[in-house]
Amino acid sequence: MSSYQPLHEGWTVSGADVSGLPAIVPGSVHTDLLRAGRIDDPYLDENETKLAWIGRTDWHYETTFTATPGRRTDLVCAGLDTIAEIELNGSLVGETANMHRGYRFDVGPLLRDGANELKVKFKSAYAYAEGQQQRLGHRPNAYGEPFNFIRKQACNFGWDWGPTLVTAGIWQPIGLETWSVARLAEVRPQVTVNKGTGRVELRVRLDRAADEPVVITAEVAGRRAQATVDGIEALLIVTVDDPDRWWPRGFGEQARYDLGVTLAAADGTVLDTWTRKIGFRSVRVDTADDGWTVIVNDVPVFVRGINWIPDDVFADRVTRERLAARFRQAADANVNYLRVWGGGRYESFDFYDLADEMGFLVGQDFLFACAAYPEEEPFRSEIEAEARENVVRLASHPSLVVWTGNNENLWGYEDWGWKPELNGRTWGSGFYYDLLPRVVAELDPTRPYWPGSPYSGTPERYPNDPVYGTTHIWDVWNTDDYTKYAAYRPRFVSEFGFQAPPTFSTLRRSISDEHLAPDSPGMAHHQKAIGGDQKLERGLTNHLPVPRDFDDWHFLTQLNQARAVAFGIEHFRSLRPLCQGTIMWQLNDCWPVTSWAAVDGDGRKKLLWYAMRDAYADRLLTFQPRTGAAVEAGGPLTDIEPGSVVPPQGTPALIVANDSRTEWAVSTTVTRRDLTGRILAAADLTATVAPGENATLTLPTELSTPGDPGTEFLTTDTGVTWFWALDKDIPWPAPDYTTEVTSDGGVHRVTVHAKTLLRSLTLFPDRLAPTAEPDRAAVTVLPGDSVTFAVRSDEPLDAKALTTRPVLRCVNDIPAH
Repeated sequence: MSSYQPLHEGWTVSGADVSGLPAIVPGSVHTDLLRAGRIDDPYLDENETKLAWIGRTDWHYETTFTATPGRRTDLVCAGLDTIAEIELNGSLVGETANMHRGYRFDVGPLLRDGANELKVKFKSAYAYAEGQQQRLGHRPNAYGEPFNFIRKQACNFGWDWGPTLVTAGIWQPIGLETWSVARLAEVRPQVTVNKGTGRVELRVRLDRAADEPVVITAEVAGRRAQATVDGIEALLIVTVDDPDRWWPRGFGEQARYDLGVTLAAADGTVLDTWTRKIGFRSVRVDTADDGWTVIVNDVPVFVRGINWIPDDVFADRVTRERLAARFRQAADANVNYLRVWGGGRYESFDFYDLADEMGFLVGQDFLFACAAYPEEEPFRSEIEAEARENVVRLASHPSLVVWTGNNENLWGYEDWGWKPELNGRTWGSGFYYDLLPRVVAELDPTRPYWPGSPYSGTPERYPNDPVYGTTHIWDVWNTDDYTKYAAYRPRFVSEFGFQAPPTFSTLRRSISDEHLAPDSPGMAHHQKAIGGDQKLERGLTNHLPVPRDFDDWHFLTQLNQARAVAFGIEHFRSLRPLCQGTIMWQLNDCWPVTSWAAVDGDGRKKLLWYAMRDAYADRLLTFQPRTGAAVEAGGPLTDIEPGSVVPPQGTPALIVANDSRTEWAVSTTVTRRDLTGRILAAADLTATVAPGENATLTLPTELSTPGDPGTEFLTTDTGVTWFWALDKDIPWPAPDYTTEVTSDGGVHRVTVHAKTLLRSLTLFPDRLAPTAEPDRAAVTVLPGDSVTFAVRSDEPLDAKALTTRPVLRCVNDIPAH
């Protein structure tokens, strides 16, 4: 039987003026230096700027271990970051040049009986990347750093939401595997289900140390297949009658089966084993009508997705428990799809195992983002090896439903001025249109491949045309108001979003500015988007009252982000079946920063999270403008002045979107009211909506036509609202209300009784205790009604502080200027 000896103890790291510093493996230089007090926390204030030297330094890791030479022994490096030479007992073992793959070296002849010395010498990532750039010629990218000239996590070099912290280190497990005769080098299950029969085609590749027959046995759900093998490859097929299906969340249970593979010698001696959990399900993407529809087990799934970035710059800090907490936040927000973005990393076993367990669908980008990538050696060979390893590694996971070739590179080539800069040099098209689809077709033919995000279905089309395939919508954030989302009629939106600062307690933990302001030093440093604050200001100016101070600004920017993304999601959902999914940018952050995230870098929910939860509900009611004409693919409108608010195109209708698996009998009362809450018109609307379908309920004229658009609004009896005027233009009444606070254990219940209309009433209890979290946010309360917030907190909360500014807020507590 093979054996594995982890080599995770006794490491030291040296470089620059650091010598023999104790190191944690797996880990990174940054976390070792931070643990030893040699650097300040790079996530705080402007400390990041002091640490550029780390990425420009060569680092040497060393350890000693004992071993007994004998059978075949391999040094197994699951992940080295990134350009490394490995020495054992003074002899060169091998070299690595790719963070995104593992390496294995036969070190048996170099081992000593007793003490052994192992060194891993990392070359500066900058030195390598800049050397390759000089050798191969300039390739444009979005951020001016040479991340496209090294197979390393691109966002380590900084992004418009991330710090520039160029890491180095042994970031994945490292150890010795000792074996004899043969070992399981690759086990690749292709799991399908057709007409009630589950089928596992198991392709096995062996490494051999001896030329003798071996026996491979595969077993799943009590069914077994066996083969005697003389060579290095084998195919075993196991069929299972009527297996329970694996379904995405909201569609059924996540049934999984244990798949076990055993390698044995001819005499029955077990040489190696392999186990995974698999799920029986079918998946395809339907592009027959130029759209993009995910179909699982022959059922179309409307994608309610989020984009996922690395949850921490330093991968060793992302534990299974941390991933589980983030996944629970996604599930509680009614998300069913995670897109792993191409500037990060191929995610871990824990990530995919949790996705399998919880029923998330996952789209995995190959790791290319926002840049032109050279196709010459050594990159072509490294990228093929990287792709092959990760496609095989992830093949067993039922949650993985699509491979995507890159993030925004096809779009960048066509639209970002790259062509004259490249002047005929390679830029990555050979990867996206040839190499990667060939690898997927060979190794993982049960899953679809899509060349890029965005992509319009054929290289002959403009890649970001919303009429076809998948699209990214970023003019809204960069130049236009969020009401422009309504001008789009896309088939599938795989990126769109709007910024806001993190929660107040996260700001206060990470920024020590005496007086917080958008342009105070720490705040400015934690805004990485070019012109980000000006874009935030544009959004506020278009929609909301003028903030008097930072407290107002913080509340209103978070509220505007929440409204912007919810506006987009609800519009896109209302277009079904024309549009079959949205993936908002982004769920999470990797550090405390002003960004597009719904959950900030400390894991706290921003107002966006609550709005996303409501907009992604299985059953959605939303007012949307309709003209009565059929909705056709297209957009945006071409006559929109950048930055201007786009007025609704048509009269409001009530859209019913049913993503539940049961029929929805809708019955709601819609009223038109004035700002005092007085009912001006009312009507009862009903509909029966089948699973996976939408319905449009036309409002009677007395509801859809306001007497005074500036002071009237629509509302359902479930609290869905439509305002004809913008908040900044509405003569809101001064807020008048009473409050009650009760406490039971760690839950504080804050009840607000409204005497006047309260627009987007919100609690920010984290201002009182960092762990305090409300169950809802941005609730519009009618005069005479009440709302109760349940606030969970690990600490006691002061009742008076809970019910006064800046903890309890509404739009109309900010007087008009």
